[in-house]
Amino acid sequence: MNDASAAIEDTISAVGTTYWSWVVLPVVIGLGLYFTIRTGVVQFRLIPAMFRTLTDVTPRDANGKPQSISSFQAFTVSAASRVGVGNIAGVATAIATGGPGAIFWMWTMAFIGGASSFVESTLGQAYKTKDADGFRGGPAYYITKGLRARWAGILFAIVLIVVFPFAFSSLQANTIVGAVSGAVGDDAPANLPLILGVVIVALTGLVIFGGIRRIASVTQSLVPAMALVYLIIGIVIVALNIDQLGAVFGQIYAGAFGFQAIAGGALGTIILVGVQRGMFSNEAGLGSAPNAGASAAVTHPVKQGLVQTLGVYFDTFLVCSITAFIILSAN
Repeated sequence: MNDASAAIEDTISAVGTTYWSWVVLPVVIGLGLYFTIRTGVVQFRLIPAMFRTLTDVTPRDANGKPQSISSFQAFTVSAASRVGVGNIAGVATAIATGGPGAIFWMWTMAFIGGASSFVESTLGQAYKTKDADGFRGGPAYYITKGLRARWAGILFAIVLIVVFPFAFSSLQANTIVGAVSGAVGDDAPANLPLILGVVIVALTGLVIFGGIRRIASVTQSLVPAMALVYLIIGIVIVALNIDQLGAVFGQIYAGAFGFQAIAGGALGTIILVGVQRGMFSNEAGLGSAPNAGASAAVTHPVKQGLVQTLGVYFDTFLVCSITAFIILSAN
């Protein structure tokens, strides 16, 4: 890396840290706590209803066809975005940067963010719009219709359109290429990244250009299988290191509340890293999941809010925790 690239990276890192510390962190946590109180801790109180709603029958039109995708399909579409780099590389980065204690703050952020996810996905359903393929909606719609601030809705849509390709999709693709290249080793052809990039683009195009119904059809099969295989592998690894399980929890809680972290002034960094990685992983309050949630056909807006909150829990408490246990139990 040359001096100019290093300077740019240092500047972006410094600005990002300041922005997160003084703007994002207070807003995300503050609103999450506000929604938690105003909804009567809905993210805990209605956990049984989350599972029941997941299997709800999709409402049908006058011709007997489903009005749009089902609650379960909307769950898998959003899970396809959540379950990925953030659950693996993101957790590893959180531990490397903030120590094991960052995992506790990821869990805490998932619980607080569960209320934010409930509210944003419920609003996405309440202000959705019917189109030829089903429904569409999300933050841009409820900002425009609910707050009557069309300029803010347009601004949000532009930010989301710019951020996701460069900050999410490109990162996912880069991690795939890096993982495959690392596994192949020195025998990898020089143009392997290009080949993998073309394959990723082609497969992605085949899915997304089929519209929301094809996306839902693919994700309802792919996401459960993908998550199940990863969880089975993780559970096997944890089982082989079961004697380390108590020590793993000890590391997490000691790192989150330990005297060393407090005395060393590192507690703020640990919390910040945990919240950052938690939000990157489960996207609670980010404004992305409501777009998938709004496309579902449900009998009441709250039902999709509950389903998307369950998605946050599935991502963080299950998949991220398995990754953390694998890393920490293997030392």
